[in-house]
Amino acid sequence: MIRISADTQLWLMKSEPDVYSWDDLVAEGEGTWDGVRNHLAARNLRTMKEGDLAFFYHSNIGKEIVGVATISVPGLTDPTDPDAKWAAVKVKPVAKLAHPVSLKTIKATPDLADMELLRLSRLSVSAVRRPEWDHIMGMAGGTI
Repeated sequence: MIRISADTQLWLMKSEPDVYSWDDLVAEGEGTWDGVRNHLAARNLRTMKEGDLAFFYHSNIGKEIVGVATISVPGLTDPTDPDAKWAAVKVKPVAKLAHPVSLKTIKATPDLADMELLRLSRLSVSAVRRPEWDHIMGMAGGTI
């Protein structure tokens, strides 16, 4: 079971599964979250701390939250950026969700209507509020 302390920040990180999937992260054991070229998403990456948790969301194909990852190394410079202006973090898988939670289901849930995932739909790294996290975890089959 994951224990979330009061200072743990919660996030949602999107990846196209044909580029980098949950299974890819599990196979690697630890991956670098890089290639983000949006200022707000990059700010979110810079805000992350070791031990923060993130939903792993498959975008474009599937459009669903499939797992939970933890931030293992924060504060990196994106290794794919030749100008060293963009941020990156390392992430490790925590657990695959028992039941993935689809974007369609999230959109149909009034308690989740204000999620950044919905309000800022193009944002690849977004904040998740604790009530939203708890609600999605319940939809996914409970705590892990």
